[in-house]
Amino acid sequence: MIEIASLILLIIILSFLLVPSVFMIYSYFVDRNQKRHSVLKNYPLIGRVRYFFESIGPELRQYLFTGDNDGKPFSRKDYQNIVLPAKYKKRMVGFGSQRDFDQPGYYIKNTMFPKLTEELAIDQKEKIQTYAYYIEKEHLFSRREYRIQKESGPYFLDDQYAVTIGEQCTHPFVAKGLIGMSGMSYGALGDRAITALSLGLGRAGGTWMNTGEGGVSEYHLKGNVDLIMQIGPGLFGVRTQEGEMSWEELKKKSEIKQIKAFELKLAQGAKTRGGHVEAEKVTEEIAEIRNIKPYQTVDSPNRFKEFNNVYEMLDFIDRIRDVTGKPVGIKIVVGQQSDIDNLAKIMKETGQSPDFISVDGSEGGTGATYQELADSVGLPIKSAIPILHQALVDHDVRDRVKIIASGKLFTPDRIAIALALGADLVQVARAFMVTVGCIMAQVCHTNHCPVGVATTDKKLQQALDIEEKSYRVTNYVISIREGLFNIAAAAGLESPTELKDEHVSYKDLYDVIYENHLMTNKQ
Repeated sequence: MIEIASLILLIIILSFLLVPSVFMIYSYFVDRNQKRHSVLKNYPLIGRVRYFFESIGPELRQYLFTGDNDGKPFSRKDYQNIVLPAKYKKRMVGFGSQRDFDQPGYYIKNTMFPKLTEELAIDQKEKIQTYAYYIEKEHLFSRREYRIQKESGPYFLDDQYAVTIGEQCTHPFVAKGLIGMSGMSYGALGDRAITALSLGLGRAGGTWMNTGEGGVSEYHLKGNVDLIMQIGPGLFGVRTQEGEMSWEELKKKSEIKQIKAFELKLAQGAKTRGGHVEAEKVTEEIAEIRNIKPYQTVDSPNRFKEFNNVYEMLDFIDRIRDVTGKPVGIKIVVGQQSDIDNLAKIMKETGQSPDFISVDGSEGGTGATYQELADSVGLPIKSAIPILHQALVDHDVRDRVKIIASGKLFTPDRIAIALALGADLVQVARAFMVTVGCIMAQVCHTNHCPVGVATTDKKLQQALDIEEKSYRVTNYVISIREGLFNIAAAAGLESPTELKDEHVSYKDLYDVIYENHLMTNKQ
């Protein structure tokens, strides 16, 4: 027995030695004779090591070498500002801010006599039952934590401050909260992610879910959350097989009670072009929802072929509103200021207008786009909002249209600044992805999302627990709404809806503080 055991041990040891040696010898001769990689041809073994570290470089930088405030597009601190309220329902920090106060930026002006909590216009009548985690002990290699049930106030807007979209419509849309989910299609995200988001948002109440341009799926409807159905140039969900607008399909969609409004997507911050979905993501189910062929790469057109100018677009909006009886908006990226001024001018001239305009900053995210579009086309959100707001004011049409802003507005202070610059509501996308498990692997376009969020792969999606993640979505929404009321109180306001440009200042590189309305006029 001892001899047999010794023989087995010897075989194991030899295997550990021989297998790597054989692989190295094989790789050496193969790499020496290949023509594609110069490094491998001259340095076969060292070149393999180089490519190994290159492949794991993003993970090493993300977790070991990048500072808390240095990561892009979201830093480690940004990530924690989403995860902590979502998982632990906590937003407290200690010792001091990590913000670089020597850099340019916006600041909210507090008042000498802030509002007391009981003076705020908060509707807390409905209580929300949720779950959050409590950390009992945290060690170097382990953490002991458990989930506890919590009852929370919803931090709804008081009825007098609720935001109404499409007041002239047969079925206007009333929002009791200022934050909703921006457009993320089923197909770009998997069914488990969409379901968790729907359940979490529905539980939080007072919010909405933008479907993205991929159409309405059964998973969007799971949580009984209010929906804004987005219609892109591909007309997914409201098209014929040939790609023409189907008014019959639009009418059917409008009869779904959860759909409260429709949005025409002219552009998106990260891609001023149509959407893109890889073939392997286009399952038969997704193809049926979009009325396209399965397992074929989908590229939406750059723009709608149904209209070529503002006049035709406004007519198209009117027809959708007539067919559905519900508010209709457009999603844009602010670029040429003359375009925005022309839009407002024609709205004044014709008396026609969208019920809302979603303005997306160039810092917004996407599942798939080109580098040149993501980095350099369109204006950032803090520049875009004042341009749109001021154009509507100048042409006396601001009261007709609600502005919904999006583009990395994932914390209460960022949202408050957007509201002060002229937004009425705010939409968030990537932060909601983080609440359901996104680790920012940046492989959304490949269908290989390691945590099952941005993929339709059934095996990868098993990592996403719907019930668990849905509560994190709920916690995040409630926490952000609470944070907005904290800021309103500090500014001496009853409600965050009262935030205006007079409540914000901008500090430049030379420590000069500008009043925001003066900056806007200079633009």
